[in-house]
Amino acid sequence: MEQAAAAPGTPAEANSPASTQRTTASEAAETGKRKSDEPVDPEASGRGKRRRGAGGKKLRPGERYIPPPQKRNPGVSFSQEHFNETSYYFEGGLRKVRPYYFDFKTYCKGRWIGKSLLEVFKSEFRAESIEYYQRAAKEGRIRLNESPVEDLSVVLRNNDHMRNTVHRHEPPVVGRPLEVLVDDGEVLVVDKPASIPVHPCGRFRHNTVIFILGKELGISELHTVHRLDRLTSGVLLFARTLETSKKLDQLVRDRQLEKEYVCRVEGEFPEGEVICEEPILVVSFKIGLCRVDPKGKECRTVFQSLSFNGKTSVVRCLPHTGRTHQIRVHLQYLGFPILNDPIYGSSAWGPHRGKGGQVGKSDEELLRALVEEHQSQESLHLLDLPDDGFGIGQEAEKNKTSEKIVKSDGMTEPDKSGESHQTPPDACGGDKKLDTQESTGCSSSSETVNEVSQCCTDPDSNSTSLQETQSHVPIRSNGNQTEATDSTQKTQWSRDLLCSECKIVRPDPTEKELIMYLHALRYKGPDFEYSTHLPDWAKEDWVEAD
Repeated sequence: MEQAAAAPGTPAEANSPASTQRTTASEAAETGKRKSDEPVDPEASGRGKRRRGAGGKKLRPGERYIPPPQKRNPGVSFSQEHFNETSYYFEGGLRKVRPYYFDFKTYCKGRWIGKSLLEVFKSEFRAESIEYYQRAAKEGRIRLNESPVEDLSVVLRNNDHMRNTVHRHEPPVVGRPLEVLVDDGEVLVVDKPASIPVHPCGRFRHNTVIFILGKELGISELHTVHRLDRLTSGVLLFARTLETSKKLDQLVRDRQLEKEYVCRVEGEFPEGEVICEEPILVVSFKIGLCRVDPKGKECRTVFQSLSFNGKTSVVRCLPHTGRTHQIRVHLQYLGFPILNDPIYGSSAWGPHRGKGGQVGKSDEELLRALVEEHQSQESLHLLDLPDDGFGIGQEAEKNKTSEKIVKSDGMTEPDKSGESHQTPPDACGGDKKLDTQESTGCSSSSETVNEVSQCCTDPDSNSTSLQETQSHVPIRSNGNQTEATDSTQKTQWSRDLLCSECKIVRPDPTEKELIMYLHALRYKGPDFEYSTHLPDWAKEDWVEAD
């Protein structure tokens, strides 16, 4: 599978398959550097054409010519062409991205072979109606082997290459600028604000550290050393050169790098040093949900209470291993979940909220309970869950009543179409795009930071995850109704007639939805140390606002 981005009037691009250990964040996707990405002449692919790579076998009458998959050109990074796809604007303390056109690309999955495009859209890309895909095909937005699809009844074959052009909306993030702490030619260290992902993943592309650095500071060609969760803030370290990246990678493997975090947890944390060595098991690789389990991987975290304000405690955290969500899971296990943690502080874990490993439900039941809880609170987006990855996200979204569809006369009404209008990981043309390959967290520091976006996804896997996104149409209040302010909107972007997300008005996220009280305070090696200031919420006299 691969994803590619293309702004209107610019060439489309393709992302490198996750199965390839060495890919770049730019994802060759961005520049679509497949040799076979050149358009195939429909006339030249007609009867009598010899099939390349098949021994010169002639096509049977009526048989479609399918170009063989080509090797990808490795080492391509995000470039100015990608940064220019769209632009930012700032509103209400938030950084927002003007919607833009984006191409999702994928090769035909094994389970799709022999099925029509219509069948595939019906069974796997259900976020939009079949009428939407039919209209998209008529407008040339769906292409098969680079030729526009006119009839969705076309039967898919092995190696078919599909492209779906969508109008993409990204969620807003905090508007605080990235602060560069160190840039000495070998390493780049930044203070990452909460709410901003490190690299393109899921719904985010331009609202990521990598794109902000490239668009605003002209910095690219970075190598990731470690990553922080989207809601986590603090020290983020990149290598500027491959040589430095390899050195840091070796230090990571030898466990010579020390990381120090601070967090604010619920309740009064015990005095003295508290050590948790409970093994952690990944419940869902798709979303990175974890829990303590004897079958999990060994890990160790050392905690120390720093202060208590009568309700919550500031805790120093020293992870000696680097498991997914390790600090958050261990604190949940100890009975002191991080304040504002949308997953591990959730009541979906049961009356004990996971303390001592007490859950009392299966992994599937837990996932469903998490979705249902956040659905009831109209905060499903906080989970970063695939909308349809477990067969429950899309159903949950259908039941939401707070979202409004903007009618042509400017009035609004609840969505009664029966279709989920949540946007997919990165775009608005269906929750399940032709490729939603951007995932997080499985590259070594020797990879360029651009590579990590897709490195975890198997192009032949059976997962085509769906995720929701928010749109950011400026709104004004009119009694109990909410409508898009057309005059303001026109100065920011043009609405797309096919885009369901353009018709939805959502309130801006609150500070509570954008910040989790976990901060990477220090990153230390044998001969270096990088740190940030203590965040305001970690100060002893801090009190949470109502």
